[in-house]
Amino acid sequence: MPHVQKIVSEALQDMRIILRHQALKEENARVKKATRNGQRYIPEIYTNGDTKKQLLARSRYLLFKPKSKWTRRQQERAAVLFEMFPELEEAYKLTMAFRGIYETCWTRESAYQRLQDWYQTVTEKGFDLFVTVAEYLKAHEDTILNYFPDRSTNASAESFNAKLKGFRALVRGVTDKKFFLFRVSKIYG
Repeated sequence: MPHVQKIVSEALQDMRIILRHQALKEENARVKKATRNGQRYIPEIYTNGDTKKQLLARSRYLLFKPKSKWTRRQQERAAVLFEMFPELEEAYKLTMAFRGIYETCWTRESAYQRLQDWYQTVTEKGFDLFVTVAEYLKAHEDTILNYFPDRSTNASAESFNAKLKGFRALVRGVTDKKFFLFRVSKIYG
């Protein structure tokens, strides 16, 4: 998964985490109120057997996957989750739409058009986390669009740079550049 897809997925997960913290805060307030009244707090349990905070905690992995790859249990959990938190369903759809750009576009032009449509949808939905991500993507759009014609990234260059840094650390620095380059060419060439 290219790192820009990861950024979009993280925005969705951040929304889930914010909602989970709100659920925890709500539950803590209800527990305190029940304790003050001398009662025992019993949380609401949804049809799939989860409480609100469990639902939000346990839905982490299903939000990374397309619906077609959900297990039966994840399908049940998602139905309850999206019923309780429709904004999370909209954010999930935004994430999957963005992922779809990478799965279906093979030219710069088609990817550019789909990205513009995605930006428009994000603006219409108005989710702050996604608006921030969209602004980031717009700022790096040319670099992102370079991926689509050949499906190429700079991952191999990054990997080689990491190997060079590791080798340089292993030999505790470089004093003789020619000898260092000779050794690098023999080891990695």
